[in-house]
Amino acid sequence: MLTTRRSWPVLALVLILAAVVWLLWQNLGSDDLPDGFARGNGRIEATEINISSRISGRVEEILVREGDFVEAGQVLARMNTDQLEAQLREAEAQLQRARIGIRTAEDQVVQRRAEREAAVAILAQREAERDAAQKRLRRTEELAARGTTSEQVLDDDRARYFNARAAVAAAEAQVAAADAAIGAAETMVVDANARVDAARATIERIQADIDDATLKSPRAGRVQYRVVQTGEVIAAGGVVLNMIDLEDVYMTFFLPTEEAGRVAIGSEARLVLDAAPEYVVPASVTFVANVAQFTPKTVETEEERQNLMFRVRAHVAPELLRRYIEYVKAGLPGVAFVRLDPEAEWPARLQQNLVQ
Repeated sequence: MLTTRRSWPVLALVLILAAVVWLLWQNLGSDDLPDGFARGNGRIEATEINISSRISGRVEEILVREGDFVEAGQVLARMNTDQLEAQLREAEAQLQRARIGIRTAEDQVVQRRAEREAAVAILAQREAERDAAQKRLRRTEELAARGTTSEQVLDDDRARYFNARAAVAAAEAQVAAADAAIGAAETMVVDANARVDAARATIERIQADIDDATLKSPRAGRVQYRVVQTGEVIAAGGVVLNMIDLEDVYMTFFLPTEEAGRVAIGSEARLVLDAAPEYVVPASVTFVANVAQFTPKTVETEEERQNLMFRVRAHVAPELLRRYIEYVKAGLPGVAFVRLDPEAEWPARLQQNLVQ
């Protein structure tokens, strides 16, 4: 009877160990998967995003802490913009001055055109005087040929005609000068407009720098690290924060040659994490490496070729991640199960507690 009583604790311990082994087998899976399935150990990964400053300067404030969840478009940090704002005011003043330059140049064009009209009027007057002097000279020459007028009158009329012709040439030169002045004034208008465009472009560039000084999250995710602290001066492109994109989460695992060759992009996969083995996470294969990751020194036999391991990646659907975003953590190890045969039915243990 003493021996029987002592055997009960041993029997109870054996039963407990058997139950634990059975639970582990149910949750983590066994090696005897049905045909049409493959499994591989892996780790949850997520795309990392560096939140960087496009401009150099001092970090004015950081609005998040490590571990915080952030939404797309949320302001994460701000850079000091005192110098940029001063440059913006200077550029706006230059724009105002350039606009005044346009009005001044346009007034110059109006003035030069008025001067040309006056020069054209003078030219018409000088041409009329020349024509009259020419007609008078012809009459005087006819009278002088008949001896009815003196040579002095003829000389005076001839001089008057030459003076009138010279006056026409001078008036024509004035018209040409007025045309050149108009062209110069119109060039000043073009130049003034170009200065306005340049000032506007400068304002837009400075405003873009000011906008970029407010660092926003490009995606929903979690802050991992604060690389710098408030008050530090960083160079252009300096990293302020590091975050992970919680809508781009996947498990990377490895499969041997025979199984990797049967995996198609889009194949259904299911993930079981060590931290929560009672839950099954649906996923789909999005990547299969075209080069083996583990290659023996020499590959001479078919058995050695089967030892080649290919990297595979299975993504979790973004809509599923959004529902459980607070529970998503990168770095968790687990097991990935892949359905190689679309007609094969998932084992019962991988259909229970399926996360939806």
